[in-house]
Amino acid sequence: MTRNRPDPILKSRLTPWVGRLMLANALVLVVLQTVLTAPAFTAALEFVPARALARPWTFVTYMFVHGGVLHLGGNLLLLFLFGPGVERRLGGRAFLLYYLYCGVGAAAFTLGLSSFMLVPPVIGASGAALGVALAFAFAWPEADAVLAPLPIRVSARALVVLLAAVNLLLALGISDGAAHLGYLGGLAAGYFFLRLQSLAGRRQELEPRSIARRPMLAPIPVRQGGTLTEVRPALARPEPREQYPAEEVDRVLDKISAFGLQSLTAEERRFLDDVAKRKQNGER
Repeated sequence: MTRNRPDPILKSRLTPWVGRLMLANALVLVVLQTVLTAPAFTAALEFVPARALARPWTFVTYMFVHGGVLHLGGNLLLLFLFGPGVERRLGGRAFLLYYLYCGVGAAAFTLGLSSFMLVPPVIGASGAALGVALAFAFAWPEADAVLAPLPIRVSARALVVLLAAVNLLLALGISDGAAHLGYLGGLAAGYFFLRLQSLAGRRQELEPRSIARRPMLAPIPVRQGGTLTEVRPALARPEPREQYPAEEVDRVLDKISAFGLQSLTAEERRFLDDVAKRKQNGER
C-alpha cells in the first residue's frame, strides 16, 4: 500500500526471480541442516576474507548460506517485500544481475575491511537484500511499509535508513558473530550503481534531441462522401525569373575587359548588378 495512488507495478506480489531466489535460499538451508550437516560443507561455501582469493566462488555462494531459520526469514522477508517491484521495474535478468552485484559488493567490501580489522566469515543474503530494498526506495521512496508486529507505518526510504542504522549499531555494539558491517557493503554497492544510473538518465535528458522534420508534402486525410481519401498539397510554382541571354552577359564582360568598368552605361551597370545578385541567390 502506498500513501498516494498505488503504482500498478506494486499490485501483485511474487515475481519469477524473487520466487526462485527465495526457494534456492530455503533449499540450501534445508540441505545443510538435514543432509550435508558436516561443518566442512558450510566452510566451503561461506566467505572468509583471508581465503577469498583462493576460493573465488565464495563471493557468490556465501549469499545462499544462512545461520538458521531466523536469519533466513529476515532476508527472505526483505526480498519478498521489495523484490517484486524492483524485478518488474528492471526486468528479470537485470534484477538477478543487480541482486548478485550487491551480494558480491558486500563481499568485496568485507574483503577491504579485513585489511584494517578482524572480520568474521560472512554468510547470508543480507547485503543483496539490502541492495534490493535500496533500489525499491529509489523508485518509490514514499511507499508505506509496516513494521510488524508493531502497527507503525514508515516510508520505504525511512525503512532503508533504519535497516542501515541497525546493522551499523549491531556491528559496533554487539558481537553476535555476524558481519553486519560487511552487509552495508551491499547497500553501498547498490547506492553507487543507482546513482550512476540516475546521473546517466539526467545526462540523456539534457542532451539535445534530434527533431524529426515533418514532410512538406505530407498527405492530408479528407473525407469525401463516405470514403476517406488522401490529398497531397500541390507544389508551389517557382516564381518566374527573367532569363538573361549569355551573349549579352559576354558582351558586357568583354566591354569591361577592353575599356574598363567606367565605360559601362547606367543601364549596363544595372544589368550586371542584377545578374550578380541572381547568381548569389541561386548559390544559396
